[in-house]
Amino acid sequence: MQAFRFTTFLILILTVHLTYAQSSNELKKRKDAINREIETLKRNRSKIDKNKKLSLTQINLLNAQIKLREEKIGTINSEIKILDTKISTNTSEVKSLQSNLNKLKVEYAKMVLFAFRNQGSYNKLMFIFAAKDFNQAYMRVKYIQQVGKFRKSQAVYIETTKVSLKKQISKLDQSKQEKNHLLLDQLNEKQTLGKDKHQQSKILNNLTNQQKTLQQQLSKKQKEAKDLNNAIQAAIRREIFAEQRKAAERARLAEKARLVKLAAVAKAKNAKAPAVEAVSKPIAKSVETGLSVLASSPEDAKLSSDFMGNKGQLQKPAQGIITQGFGQYKYKSNVTLFNPGVNIKTTKGAPVFAVFSGNVSNVFMLLNTYVVMIRHGEYFSIYSKLKNVNVSAGQKVTTRQKIGTVADDPSEGISEMQFQIWKGKSPVDPSGWIR
Repeated sequence: MQAFRFTTFLILILTVHLTYAQSSNELKKRKDAINREIETLKRNRSKIDKNKKLSLTQINLLNAQIKLREEKIGTINSEIKILDTKISTNTSEVKSLQSNLNKLKVEYAKMVLFAFRNQGSYNKLMFIFAAKDFNQAYMRVKYIQQVGKFRKSQAVYIETTKVSLKKQISKLDQSKQEKNHLLLDQLNEKQTLGKDKHQQSKILNNLTNQQKTLQQQLSKKQKEAKDLNNAIQAAIRREIFAEQRKAAERARLAEKARLVKLAAVAKAKNAKAPAVEAVSKPIAKSVETGLSVLASSPEDAKLSSDFMGNKGQLQKPAQGIITQGFGQYKYKSNVTLFNPGVNIKTTKGAPVFAVFSGNVSNVFMLLNTYVVMIRHGEYFSIYSKLKNVNVSAGQKVTTRQKIGTVADDPSEGISEMQFQIWKGKSPVDPSGWIR
């Protein structure tokens, strides 16, 4: 029974450590990825800073770097919490093993003392021959054998417990050292974050001195965003209108088929048949508007459902760092920009892939770069700032199919694309959709 409890205890320890290892490994991988992203941003910022000219890209890269450092500190905090729990568990395990070992040693000492007092062959024989009958004598022989086996098994059990105790103490010391390293890493990151925020404050203070230059950049960005937004909305309106016409035609044909069937039934009964001509006009009431019409056909409804079912699992359209997320961004007290998607900084000429299967609804040029719109039922994924494209309107694409390459910005010396997701006529935050 005691051996069973010990085995169960070891299995529990192994399960707990396996869970900790999985969580800890995931956090370490994320931390390593953040470190790589920070180093990439630092190199790009260094190139831009050499121009000695304030730019929105410079500000965005610094903001992205600060955000990554804050995320790294959060990751370190999570690692420390896991280690604290692990240290607490290990401490309890060490105490439990130590207590168990002490009990085993006491019991084993009693057994050794008993064996020493009764070690002579004469005593054993007297114990056997003192039996009342043969059966009792046989049982006493088996008892003597079992006592010997049990004593040996207890000795092995003690040695096993000692080894387990030694391993747990080693793990405990290792966890404590790892925690000390993390605390040091956390301190360094907080100091670096403070320097980055100081530099951010310095740059923001310089905005007043370069107000005219910044205002020009902001106006340009606002116009680019507005032009892209208008082009996307116009393309989606055309899609909705086309689907409305298809839905109206489907409804018209369905109604015509229904009336023809009624006419056939009436003719068979010699009754007056309804006028089939009544269906010549579009049936406006059957035409849905907005979102639902984009998923009115079975094929589009399934595509919408599949796209929604992969929310949070889509891969980024291009390998790189998200330098600006979805939402409002304030650069001055009276100047804000709305980003309807996410900006992804990539390497030069990086390939761009479709995040999900669908139909290319539109491909157009805007400010000397391409924009690709892919429809997934009532959803649209939009890829802008592309140097060239490999697809055309009306073409079906599959998940992770290459659709083009990212364009370079010669003024800033970086490659960056923008990715958006729209549900019908409204943009949604892509960060909730991509991994």
